[in-house]
Amino acid sequence: MNVNRRWVLATRPKGDLGPENFVLQESAVPEPGANEFRIRTIYLSLDPTHRLWAREADSYMPSVRLGDVMRGFTMGVVEKSNHPDFREKQIVTGVFGWEDYSISDGSGIVAAMDMDPRLPLTARFGLFEHIGLAAYFGILDLLHPKLGETLVVSGAAGAVGSVAVQIGKIMGCRVVGIAGSEEKCAWLKNELGADAVVNYRQGRLKDALRAACPNGVDMFFDNVGGETLEAVLDLINMKARIAMCGAISQYGNDEKPYAPANIYNLLNKRAKLEGFIVLDYAADKRRWAKAHDDMTQWYLQGRMKYRLDVVEGLENAPKAVTRLFKGTNTGKLLVKVSAEPDRS
Repeated sequence: MNVNRRWVLATRPKGDLGPENFVLQESAVPEPGANEFRIRTIYLSLDPTHRLWAREADSYMPSVRLGDVMRGFTMGVVEKSNHPDFREKQIVTGVFGWEDYSISDGSGIVAAMDMDPRLPLTARFGLFEHIGLAAYFGILDLLHPKLGETLVVSGAAGAVGSVAVQIGKIMGCRVVGIAGSEEKCAWLKNELGADAVVNYRQGRLKDALRAACPNGVDMFFDNVGGETLEAVLDLINMKARIAMCGAISQYGNDEKPYAPANIYNLLNKRAKLEGFIVLDYAADKRRWAKAHDDMTQWYLQGRMKYRLDVVEGLENAPKAVTRLFKGTNTGKLLVKVSAEPDRS
C-alpha cells in the first residue's frame, strides 16, 4: 500500500455515531523522524467510547477535533523505526487513529510486550489490553469478589462483559448476565458458564432480574447505565459494590442522560459505586503484566474464551461502529486493516 487512508471526524454525532460523521482522506505514507517509528495498523478496535470522543464536550480524554483523524485503540507492527526502544517487526498496541499508518515517538503506546507464542495475535484485543483487562481490574480491584456472592454483568455478551462473566465464575461467584437476544443469552449460559441470564429486550427487566437474583445483588459490573443500572439498584444488598465500566445506553443522549431515580439506595444499603478507566492501570507495569499472566494461564487452562466479530477493511469502519449501538455484535468488534505479520 502506497497511500495512507484516514477517517477524519467531519461532524458531531446527533444520536448514535455513524458513517455520516466521517470523511475518508488519503495522503502519502508518513515517514518517521528522529526518535520516531511508523506503525502499520493491523487491527482497529471499535468501542462505545468512540461516541464519547466524537462529541463536542471532553470526557475522560479530550474530544476529537473536527477535521482530525478519529481516535481509536489499534494494534500494529513497527514497520520502520528511528527509535532506540522500538524495533522493526515488533507488535504494539496503543491509542492512535482510524488510519493505515501512524507515527509515534512512544507516546500513545499501551503495550509493546511480546505475545506468548501459544496465543493467537487477536488475544491482544480479545483478552488483553483495554478489553479483557478492564474486566480484570474492574472485578478484582473494585468489586473484590467473595466466594458465593452474586455478580450481575450488563452488556454481558459484549467484549468486556463476556470476559467479566468468566472472571466472576473463576472467582467462585454466582454470575447473572444481561444481554439483548436469545442467541447471546444461550452463548453466555451454555459456553461461558453464566448461572442465569436475562434478555432485556423481553421487557419487565426489573421482574426478570429479581427472579434471577433471589438473594439480591452483591456486585454489579455495569457497561450500560441508565434504566439497567436503576433495575439493579433496586436489588443491591448491604455493602454492595458497583464498578461502572461504561454507560452505552446514554452515550447518544447528550442533552439529558437518564439518571436512576433510586440512586439513594446506595445510601440505604451503604453501597459503593465507582467508575474507572482501564488506562489508569497502564502505568503500573508490574500490575499490568500480572493481569496478562493470569489471563494467559486461564486461557491456556481452558477457563477463558473470547469471541471476535471481525469486519474486513478500514473502509468499512464507520458503518461497522453502528453495530455497537444497535447491539448486533457479539464479543469483540474489530476491523482488520491489514494482514498479520509472520510470527515464525
